[in-house]
Amino acid sequence: MNLSPGPFESRLVSNVMVAMRDGVRLATDIYLPVGVERAPALLERTPYDKTGTNHADVTARHPTPYSKPTIAHYFASHGFAYVMQDCRGRYRSEGQFHKYVDEAQDGLDTISWLVQQPWSDGRLGTLGLSYGAHVQAAVGCLAPPALAAQFLDSGGFSNAYHSGIRQGGAYELKQATWACKHALLSPLTQADPARRAALQAQDIRAWFARMPWRRGDSPVSAAPEYEDYLFEQWERGEFDNYWEQLGLYAAGRYDQYADVPMVHMSSWYDPYALTATENFVGLSRRKRGPVHLILGPWTHGRRSDTFAGDVDFGPQATFEAAFGGSFFEIRRRWFDYALRGAQANPFARGRVAVFVMGGGSGRRDAHGRLDQGGSWRWMEDWPPPDTRFRPLYLHDGNRLGFEPPTAGEQCRSFIADPASPVPTIGGALTSGEPVMRAGAFDQREDERFFGCSQPGRGLDERADVCAFLTEPLQQDMEIVGPLTARLWVSSDAPDTDFTIKLIDVHPPTPDYPRGFAMNLSHGILRMRYHRSWREPQPLEPGHVYEVVIEAFPTANRFLRGHRIRLDISSSNYPHFDLNANTGEPQGTWREMRRAHNTVWLDRQRPSHLLLPVLGEAGS
Repeated sequence: MNLSPGPFESRLVSNVMVAMRDGVRLATDIYLPVGVERAPALLERTPYDKTGTNHADVTARHPTPYSKPTIAHYFASHGFAYVMQDCRGRYRSEGQFHKYVDEAQDGLDTISWLVQQPWSDGRLGTLGLSYGAHVQAAVGCLAPPALAAQFLDSGGFSNAYHSGIRQGGAYELKQATWACKHALLSPLTQADPARRAALQAQDIRAWFARMPWRRGDSPVSAAPEYEDYLFEQWERGEFDNYWEQLGLYAAGRYDQYADVPMVHMSSWYDPYALTATENFVGLSRRKRGPVHLILGPWTHGRRSDTFAGDVDFGPQATFEAAFGGSFFEIRRRWFDYALRGAQANPFARGRVAVFVMGGGSGRRDAHGRLDQGGSWRWMEDWPPPDTRFRPLYLHDGNRLGFEPPTAGEQCRSFIADPASPVPTIGGALTSGEPVMRAGAFDQREDERFFGCSQPGRGLDERADVCAFLTEPLQQDMEIVGPLTARLWVSSDAPDTDFTIKLIDVHPPTPDYPRGFAMNLSHGILRMRYHRSWREPQPLEPGHVYEVVIEAFPTANRFLRGHRIRLDISSSNYPHFDLNANTGEPQGTWREMRRAHNTVWLDRQRPSHLLLPVLGEAGS
């Protein structure tokens, strides 16, 4: 099915060089509806080539991605002026690319130029996926008067220190794989055969096997401007003024953020689910809006897929199934409503649309994926008003239960060895290929995943993973909301990490004789920040610390007979950088050591997961 054209022909004015306040010119393509004297504009700013194609721009009926020009012509044919711009230092734009931190001012300057054009009616909306959402949040913090609507798809940092660049003090190494890929595509690389050859010669998987890196000795050393920002992010472990910059920290600017209709969309296996929920909560309580939140079961931007990784969620899982039309059509209707006064808001069924995973057969489908199933829920707030946060306690004997522990002095200990970290098997991440991949997978070591030394071994069988399980559930239990764990922990190292992972454990079936341990959510805490993100403190050997680990939000229906599992360890690599356990500065450490880590689970130290249980089961 092709995109249905509107009543207007469209024409392209290509590579208009729009000057920023510092004189740098950004290449801009303008798609105009023929015969419309003045039109509302839609602005998409991208580092991914304004004339290129994004893998996510598909529909359920059209699996071949549409090109950006095709999508732009579609919107122009419906009466919008569609403006596509290469970000600074990318493709045909001038200047040097410095990831994230130039986008607010460049966006503001572009909007100021745009509304002065004779074809503009003075109102515009912004849209875009991933980085194209980050640039929207950046300029939204400046609230330009012409900005009248936004659609942020899988991005728009609420706080990049806690979601997107770092999490819990640890560094997300998708930033490194992204830098390797896009340094190769940069204008400077394309113009320099020696630089291009040097970058092409790098074996990124080999580099991930030989941590630590250093400036001048990394897979992106041939592209120093990419290496500079990579290490700039990596080495700045404390939350300081750097992380409060425009483009990285919308949460500190919610009061002045533009009060316009907006949609924040993400998914359970996307690294921006936490950002989307924080932006919705922070803005919907301050703005007239309307402000909407959409959370699907997809990986990053894959809104028309029914699956994520090795798990399928059924035909109702797509964006199209939820809203009764293709993503492009519904997004156009949103801007018709927000910019042109159309009466029908396509998201009027509820301010929040959430896909709750679970309810499927648990068997293997025709594509070899686990049938997890699921369905959409519409509600007016996040978390849902009828969610109750129930503590699920860790007990001796690797047990999880809703009753608090009564015994004295109980614990589980393990050795955290950064030379042999727990491998990343799916999860909420993006841009990780060829080192890591997003999605839901059986939590067993597998040759497809970096760092798996014993294919077939369950992560719960590793000596450095403490896996706690409930008994098989006697009735279905539905959870929807944010997840946190409150743990009492200790270590003999001056610094170490603690990680958590929530898992839906399917019982054995003929298709999965050993069951299927499906990952739902993850979290991490770098212990030097146990008291403060701004002022790290070394650990006292043997001292017990009470800490809170924030995990990503999720929504899942645990069926009767399933078990809830919580894995606790000290690594999730290469999703997060290694903790050397020495307390050396981040990104510059040189020595590694093993850490003897302990989780306490007794009457005085009742470690637990706070589970957002929906409905009567949460009472």
